[in-house]
Amino acid sequence: MSPDLADARADRYPVLDGWRGISILLVLATHMLPVGPKVWQLNWTTGAMGMALFFTLSGFLITTLLLHDENVVNFLIRRFFRIVPLAWVCMAIVLPMADAPLRAYFANFLFYGNLPPILLTEVGSHLWSLCVEVQFYVGVALLTFALGVRGLRLLPVLCLVATGYRIATGTEITVVTWGRVDEILVGCVLALIHAGRLGDAPVRFLRRLNPYILMLLLAAASRPDTGFMNYLRPYFAMMLVGATLQQADTPLGRLLRSRVLAYVATISYALYVIHPLLVHSWLGEGDKIVKYLKRPLLFALLFMLAHISTFHFEKRCIGYGKWLSNKIVAKRPAPAAP
Repeated sequence: MSPDLADARADRYPVLDGWRGISILLVLATHMLPVGPKVWQLNWTTGAMGMALFFTLSGFLITTLLLHDENVVNFLIRRFFRIVPLAWVCMAIVLPMADAPLRAYFANFLFYGNLPPILLTEVGSHLWSLCVEVQFYVGVALLTFALGVRGLRLLPVLCLVATGYRIATGTEITVVTWGRVDEILVGCVLALIHAGRLGDAPVRFLRRLNPYILMLLLAAASRPDTGFMNYLRPYFAMMLVGATLQQADTPLGRLLRSRVLAYVATISYALYVIHPLLVHSWLGEGDKIVKYLKRPLLFALLFMLAHISTFHFEKRCIGYGKWLSNKIVAKRPAPAAP
């Protein structure tokens, strides 16, 4: 999961805080609760919905960052210190637990463990999304370095190519980057629309959409039994987020701007990284009744650890990353006058 919302002018997009909070709650429900009878496969649905929303937010906010500041060095340093420290702490715990081979350490610590042959561990299997994120960061940074901000206009084309690949190969859902990256790229497209880089027509289109219908469509496209609709999941997520950005002064918009969801969004990265470690601990052991009797304690401990991680560990890492990037940028010589 991406932690970028707190960094990319979040005060300008409070609605996105709400979607980020909802997306992590959907993922936690998928991994930690029975979401309806098993035969309905709702745990699958909530997980796919949560990740589609989270990836959309990531693409939107990363593109927004680069539209405002195309300094790739600054971007990569700040991304590194935002994502990597907590992820590496998690990996340092789960890899020895799994008695993983040396090549798995390289694949996980360098964020390519989701690529074939997949080298993720059982407890660390959720780290696939961080691999997709980091690979996207590197790719979009190279694109910006080579072509500048104008290179971001290629992202809609790359998005369609990625979806076309999924359709051609029958890949409805996967953890492998090239079969999932369109869920991030649709967020990039939304950022370009929101910034007015693709004209007025897409903005007018988003203003006319019904977000409640889009929620139903996203849920349908997140089920394992809806076939072709799965290829449209990224686009329903993008339209849902985009519609609420354009229609913020509605009951749904006000809900998304709630303080509770804003707090959940703030600690969401830590919630995502930490929760499988607790699920695979004593708190997750026992038969079904015992396991779910422990769930309130597990949730309480999870939110406490996520709060501590966010405001004490991650905050310091982010601060150091900003200090380092500012120092490096300040040392760069100013361009010579023409």
